[in-house]
Amino acid sequence: MEIVLCVTGSIAATETIKLAREFRRQGHSVKAFMTKEATKIIHPNALEFATGQEVVLELTGKIEHVKYSQTDLVLVAPATANTISKFAYKISDNPVNTLLITAYGHDTPIVFVPSMHDSMYDAVSENVEKLKEEGIKFVNPRIDEGKAKFPAIEDIVLESIRAVNLDRFKKGIDESNIAGKNILISLGGTFEEIDPIRGISNRSSGKMGLELAKEAFVRGANLTILAAHHEVSIPKVFDVIDAESSVSMTEKVVELVPDFDIFISTAAISDFTPINKEDFKISSSYNLSLEFEPVSKIIHKIKEINKDIFLVGFKAEYNISEERMIKCAQTQMKDAGTDLVVANDVAHEGCEFGSETNEVILVSDDIKKVSLSSKREIAKSVFDEISNKI
Repeated sequence: MEIVLCVTGSIAATETIKLAREFRRQGHSVKAFMTKEATKIIHPNALEFATGQEVVLELTGKIEHVKYSQTDLVLVAPATANTISKFAYKISDNPVNTLLITAYGHDTPIVFVPSMHDSMYDAVSENVEKLKEEGIKFVNPRIDEGKAKFPAIEDIVLESIRAVNLDRFKKGIDESNIAGKNILISLGGTFEEIDPIRGISNRSSGKMGLELAKEAFVRGANLTILAAHHEVSIPKVFDVIDAESSVSMTEKVVELVPDFDIFISTAAISDFTPINKEDFKISSSYNLSLEFEPVSKIIHKIKEINKDIFLVGFKAEYNISEERMIKCAQTQMKDAGTDLVVANDVAHEGCEFGSETNEVILVSDDIKKVSLSSKREIAKSVFDEISNKI
């Protein structure tokens, strides 16, 4: 992916070095344009280092605004009130605004990342809405300390890649059948209360669910996350619904599933819950004996509620044979009607709960093995398989 990064005169320009480096770490090419005011905040040499390319500071006979206008994405980060307002009325008085107008004329996707004092952000809200109506994408700023601050780098990267993929889908360049689909993903491990302080849970970190969520988002899906207890930081650009206990998770799934095309059930739902839950902290001086009852399997309810949903289940086993693991996955398919099961053995090295890697077997009407890989790569493999099946 080729990105033109336009840097304007906000103090948040200092963050663009990290932003450019992150794009490049993910294998994307970055070309920078800077306004005169931006060069008063960071030196062009810094962006040249970050992007690996010469920075455009003025337009020359090389007609840079034309040369780079038909890129995959024009990203204005940070975007000042001045730049937003000028572009809203197609004023061309510097290299960045001239590039923007040219790119807009070519129907190149454009993303703005506003960064300014919150009163200024409020003042230009009409211009922001005008541009949104013209198809320009905005990454919402982080409102804090009376300022519309630069959002997290990861949020910008996710929104940028999503914008490119949705544009390709709209233009028929990428015939993705994930774009526009309503996808629900559960992640983390449920927490079952014993008293207001204590409870039982499991070792699910939420890492695999989060990588699947990121992959769904960048492929253009309408994503909702159902989050149990987790150890990961979920990007602010995601729509998240909390569901801490197995009861809460069941209630939310039953409520939401009718409106979704795909449900990926990565959350580790407790198999048991305490029969008696105290409404006070149990004294540590007591001998404590707990009695549990089994929790009904949420995944068995899904197809009864929405028979057309594409259902993806996860099956974590411990120290069993590959043949046995496949049979367990096939049993789930029979009992719950899952269309695809992602099975893995957490006893294997590199596949433990909370690890950054995994190796899985994708079980459907055929069997596909994914060797030890990052969870990000596994998420891509899972979505490639979903895409092949739906």
